[in-house]
Amino acid sequence: MKKMLLIASMALSAFAQADQLEDIQEAGVIRVGTTGDYKPFSYFDGTTYSGYDIDVAQHVADQLGVKLEIVPTTWKGLVSNLQEDKYDIAMGGITRRMSRQLAAEQTQGYMVFGKCFLVADGKVEQFDSLEEVNKPAVRVGVNIGGTNEKFAEDNLPNATVVKFKNNLDVPKAVAAGDVDVMVTETPEGVFYEVTDERLDASRCDDPFTRSQFGYLIPKGEQRMLNTINFIMDEMTLKGVQDELMQKNDLK
Repeated sequence: MKKMLLIASMALSAFAQADQLEDIQEAGVIRVGTTGDYKPFSYFDGTTYSGYDIDVAQHVADQLGVKLEIVPTTWKGLVSNLQEDKYDIAMGGITRRMSRQLAAEQTQGYMVFGKCFLVADGKVEQFDSLEEVNKPAVRVGVNIGGTNEKFAEDNLPNATVVKFKNNLDVPKAVAAGDVDVMVTETPEGVFYEVTDERLDASRCDDPFTRSQFGYLIPKGEQRMLNTINFIMDEMTLKGVQDELMQKNDLK
């Protein structure tokens, strides 16, 4: 009996001492999960990844003295893939919300933003309120598994919601006239308005909600969480955050 208790105690002790940050340093690589479909935070062009959070991921890797490995994921599988240890941290325009806090650790927030609409050029006045969009005749595009889908479910129950696996396909559908409105967020909405003359941002100057982005870390990894928060603080203090935001047209 004493032997069994000793073995159990040793197993619990080993579990308690598990440290993801230490594992990352020993492996010499940090695995970052990202969707690659959310400009200007995370974008995969078929060859390389780019965007603000990709730059931050590289900065984190540099600070830790390890290599960066990008692991593709989806909005629907964002948390479950993290829990399955497919990557060490999830990054890429991820909204901080309670359901994610309960399932993982969320870093401190960065950049205040809100939900708004992306519409075809010249149609801002036609679709600038929930009442105008919340109609069966209005086709609303959202990406599956993200907060845009949840916003549509909660606020646009009467609209015709069209769901897309890849977030990059939704602005294209708006431009092509396949959907009338895309539920988006202020940085993404403004980005497409500036970079695509066929599109306009609606309510991005007065969004429906207020949130912040953050990064997801496996539940219980407090030292890893503290370290990422420290790096984020130092980025703000030393101007690295502003530099990377300007580089990615976020300022």
